[in-house]
Amino acid sequence: MEFDLKPKFAQKLFEGDGGSYYSWSSSESPLLRETKVGAGKLVLQPRGFALPHYADSSKIGYVLQGSDGVVGMVLPNTAEEVVLKLKKGDVVPVVLGSVSWWFNDGDSELVIVFLGETSKSYIPGEFTYFILGGAQSIMGGFSPDFISRAYNVNKDDANKLAKSQTGFLIIKLQDGKRLAKPNKDNTNKLVYNINVAVPDIDVKHGGLVTSLTEAKFPFLGQVELIAKLVKLDAKAMSSPIYTTDSSVQLIYVVKGTCQVQIVGINGKQVLDTELKPGHLLVVPKFFVDAKVAGGDGLEYFSMITTSKPAFEDLASKESAWGALSLGVVEASLNVSAEFGELFKSNIGKNKILIPPED
Repeated sequence: MEFDLKPKFAQKLFEGDGGSYYSWSSSESPLLRETKVGAGKLVLQPRGFALPHYADSSKIGYVLQGSDGVVGMVLPNTAEEVVLKLKKGDVVPVVLGSVSWWFNDGDSELVIVFLGETSKSYIPGEFTYFILGGAQSIMGGFSPDFISRAYNVNKDDANKLAKSQTGFLIIKLQDGKRLAKPNKDNTNKLVYNINVAVPDIDVKHGGLVTSLTEAKFPFLGQVELIAKLVKLDAKAMSSPIYTTDSSVQLIYVVKGTCQVQIVGINGKQVLDTELKPGHLLVVPKFFVDAKVAGGDGLEYFSMITTSKPAFEDLASKESAWGALSLGVVEASLNVSAEFGELFKSNIGKNKILIPPED
């Protein structure tokens, strides 16, 4: 079984005055289709407005840049719009089928990357959007007769509803055009800033790992995904690790570089390459990956397709090797008792993040 795990950059699908949208194509990256995960990136210029839409996938948005973002949402089976404030480091779940709009109320770009699972999507490995307003809107797809009856308007008004907005996915609002203001209480419930959260793992000269689960952030449970933010210090290593529950990990590199190796079925190395900012990497279920950060360190955001994470690393005191008895280690690796003891002793000194050698 062959896997093409080479990391990929996004392709630009749309660009206008209000901003642009990028996506990773499942045809360019078949592994996205095979593992049923997908990703996209929204870039909004000041006053940029992504028209109301819904999608066929659950996903997590992570704000890479900007301090004055606004998102409005109508969650499934509700009749209430919630309006939330967004800034760099914020994580916002986007529930399958929810209607949302996105707006940049600041003076600099607002950039959000979306990572999600696509098991229910029309194109596995990609998000499909259904737009409520604009040139490609659902409204415009119905005949004037249907619109006039549905919304209790005459034919002229039906045409206004269907055709007045000629913009596509993203438009730029004129100065003075006002939208609903964010609600602080709703923002506190439905948005979580992972950048300022207390890390789960903090290793001197190694780095930080912050995991985000439903236990920490209840709203995340509605998308049944979890998120991680990993910051590796310069030349530090993340221990070889895999998920034990058949979940898939999708990684977006925020900044810095690293050398990554992945080992898969039958002990075959399936990837040995450099990760760069903007790269998207898929780690298939049960495959083991390890990373060594470059001279400027590494920061990446990842999504895992589970609501209850289960990881196993292979090089720390909490690893399977650390738990196995000495005799099993000796027999498995065909080493002497003395070397087996040294091996287990060295593992006992490690954590999941390994600082650079002196």
